[in-house]
Amino acid sequence: MESLWKLLYLLEPAPITLIVTAVAVTFGSAFRALNYEKEMERNRDLSEASITLDRSQALMIPVMSSCSLLLMFYLFSSVSQLLTAFTAIASVSSLFFCLSPHVAYLKSQFGLTDPYVSRCCSKSFTRIQALLLLACIGTVAAWLVSGHWILNNLLGISICIAFVSHVRLPNIKICAMLLVCLFVYDIFWVFFSERFFGANVMVSVATQQASNPVHTVANSLSLPGSQLITKKLELPVKIVFPRDLLGGAVSGGNGSDFMMLGLGDMVDILFF
Repeated sequence: MESLWKLLYLLEPAPITLIVTAVAVTFGSAFRALNYEKEMERNRDLSEASITLDRSQALMIPVMSSCSLLLMFYLFSSVSQLLTAFTAIASVSSLFFCLSPHVAYLKSQFGLTDPYVSRCCSKSFTRIQALLLLACIGTVAAWLVSGHWILNNLLGISICIAFVSHVRLPNIKICAMLLVCLFVYDIFWVFFSERFFGANVMVSVATQQASNPVHTVANSLSLPGSQLITKKLELPVKIVFPRDLLGGAVSGGNGSDFMMLGLGDMVDILFF
């Protein structure tokens, strides 16, 4: 009976919001991936950006994930600023990818003219695309400055959608093989890693906060307002919600103040 009462915890605002968000992201990612596949059929240049995994590449995913997990477990403080910079660049690209279809739809609905204004990396940019790119950069900059969990979730969701849209599994055999490998990967690192490494590797990495390179640079240059920039960041590799959702949460708060769900778990569901 006591265990049943504990299940009532799932009816609190934070768990319900986390579950609803995860389901919505799962369906949204699948919908965007299907639409992107149609876009690739019409535009061969887009298909070059997608990756179709063969058997060996699928097997390497849990191996490389394990190596990355151990690297972050032992050297997180040393590589956290580099990870933050890399994540910021990936977030700009992912957010642009997710918002582009909606902007294109609004442009067609209102009949807006959209002339080409520049070329970047052999790609032509229209005026609206340039404005969208600036908006994406501004969103990531706001996350770097504030570290707010809502911006973290927005960027994390966009990374999840972009990853699912660009990575393809060609057949059911490779899907099943990857599913088994990732299942073993999750079970080991969550439940058995403490026996070998003295701590729960998965939980330790998931709850660590990265040093903010923007704060480091602003502080070293003694720029005005540097004290307003958050020192630590939750990287957008998971969606997080404050346990006291209605009361809010302070940016840069302790990881135990948040409920979290890794993007990898949602990607696993989407693939299988």
